[in-house]
Amino acid sequence: MRNEADSALWNSFKQGNWDAYASLYNEHYSLLNNYGYKFTRDKNLIEDAIHDLFVRLWTSRANLGEPVSVKNYLYKSLRNTLIRKLQTEVKYTGIGTEEYPLGFEVSFSNDSSLAIEEKEFREKVKAVIESLPARQKEIIYLRFYEGLSYDEIADIMSISINSAYKMLYKALDNLQQTLGTSPLLGLLCCLEYFL
Repeated sequence: MRNEADSALWNSFKQGNWDAYASLYNEHYSLLNNYGYKFTRDKNLIEDAIHDLFVRLWTSRANLGEPVSVKNYLYKSLRNTLIRKLQTEVKYTGIGTEEYPLGFEVSFSNDSSLAIEEKEFREKVKAVIESLPARQKEIIYLRFYEGLSYDEIADIMSISINSAYKMLYKALDNLQQTLGTSPLLGLLCCLEYFL
């Protein structure tokens, strides 16, 4: 249902409808801002990247195709814009890595009603996730927090579907090995609940 509404807005925006363009921006801004926050804590940089993305969309609307998922298209576009901006920033500061200059962070929401054991396990899972490479953290976020399919993840991360499967398997394997006796099924449930 959401995809159909997004597709209708997208087609209207491509024809120059400013209201449709503004609706796309307003409906996706929070999601994009949250996704950008996983790459960097620099709110101004995230806002600039989102604004740059939408300016580029408006100016090139006549040449745009119709994506299968507008949300995924916007995620991928923001990801690429942010990585370019962060790489430029790294050139001037010398901090970070090449593809993920400032990393990728998965955050957890707090719930005071959890039992102490659950909180301890949750903190342990959070610490283990934070120790994973940035791309593994990103794939965990996209799969379990956003609920995206492997096809969608592969498209957003610009990797093959097979690589998406392998990367998620490797991330989950790293989590399971580090957490020790925790069964993988329990870990998956935990990830879906905590992310």
